[in-house]
Amino acid sequence: MPKPRTEYVCQQCGGRAPRWAGKCPECGEFNTMAEEIARPEDSARRPVLSEDKPVPITEVVPADRPRLVVGIGEFDRVLGGGIVVGSVALIGGDPGIGKSTLILQVCQKLAAAGHRVLYCSSEESVMQTKLRADRLGVNSPNLYVVSETNLHALRKYIEELKPAFAVVDSIQMIYKPENPGAPGTVSQVRECAAELTFMAKRNGISLFIVGHVTKDGSIAGPRTLEHVVDAVFYFEGDRFQTFRLLRGVKNRFGSTNEIGIFEMAGSGLAEVTNPSELFLAHDSASAEGSVVVASFIGSRTLLIEIQALTTPNTHAEQMVARRVSGVDRDRMMLVLAVLARRCGFATSKEDVFVNAVGGVHIEEPAVDLGMALALASSLLARPVAERTVAFGEIGLSGEVRGVTQALARVAEARRLGFARAIVPRDNAKSIGKEEGIKVVPVSNLEEAFVEAQLQ
Repeated sequence: MPKPRTEYVCQQCGGRAPRWAGKCPECGEFNTMAEEIARPEDSARRPVLSEDKPVPITEVVPADRPRLVVGIGEFDRVLGGGIVVGSVALIGGDPGIGKSTLILQVCQKLAAAGHRVLYCSSEESVMQTKLRADRLGVNSPNLYVVSETNLHALRKYIEELKPAFAVVDSIQMIYKPENPGAPGTVSQVRECAAELTFMAKRNGISLFIVGHVTKDGSIAGPRTLEHVVDAVFYFEGDRFQTFRLLRGVKNRFGSTNEIGIFEMAGSGLAEVTNPSELFLAHDSASAEGSVVVASFIGSRTLLIEIQALTTPNTHAEQMVARRVSGVDRDRMMLVLAVLARRCGFATSKEDVFVNAVGGVHIEEPAVDLGMALALASSLLARPVAERTVAFGEIGLSGEVRGVTQALARVAEARRLGFARAIVPRDNAKSIGKEEGIKVVPVSNLEEAFVEAQLQ
């Protein structure tokens, strides 16, 4: 019997090579080449997505209900208004973060609304799934559960039941028998995900695939896995904290700027209806180095506390530290440079740490002004004026530039009881006069420092 031919496959990108190499020739990653049995060409053929002929787009009949509304507001918002019929989504997160809990609650909501739902667990038995379902109050007769790892058996269950919504938890344990690779390898993950995607689109079934994550926080498997599906979501948070964030990094049917905020309780995940209060739960706004900013994330405004800490670097042989959490490091370095050059702050020998409270990540430049005020407050050891919120983009010459949705930001600050809002002068006209809050327009950082009572 001839010895089976082997090849080396990159576990990151799926690139192939006839011999082992320390660096993948395709993606450049190190130590990712693993030996696998070479696959015959005929077994790599993909199933046909549709037998239909091309038709004019004007003759395509849209679905009566293009989305399945789950009924969990935070979940529906991140997806863009609900689950698109026939779409395939990939959700990843750290072990124990609550992915299966969230998905099982989504299944219960859809099943209770009259939709047939299939939950396929490849890591737990049906009895183990039932124990978790009892704890979460999941008891709808429209929810079917099965424990299976064989792709062909899984396809048979889905095609026979024809559910409106199906879940595969998780893709790393599913295997295709004729594929020689072990479950979780690049070839198995890619082939199984591709066949499940084609089947879901061919039958109009909405499918959610749960994936493991690697040490660097990305979903395990080849990058092509994320290109196959329609949407990719990450469920984030600290296992030792109660709050979780659902964030979209790819969504063909909605925005990727939305975030969903949940709280882990004894009976499962609960929506956080007022996230601004979550991010301001610990009232440290009167402490030095702390400023509240109004950030526009997705379709809503959130008030988030920005904390900055500066301390002299006493080790002459070590480089100064620049650490950020929840904000863009490049924006922080820009603000530091402007503070040093335009405002006279000495930061070259200071260790600098900036943090956005609550685990949220802010990418918009509107946080610049709040970051500058927090850094100046820490450097001067002087707190910012109480009950003050700030937002605005900072230019290289120290000017404060206008941002979008200024009126909505000020209105959210007023609703939560803030007395003053330091805003760019460019936005003063669009904001007008707001009852219950004093709007203070500024043109540059020097004016902002005066209004924040730092000078």
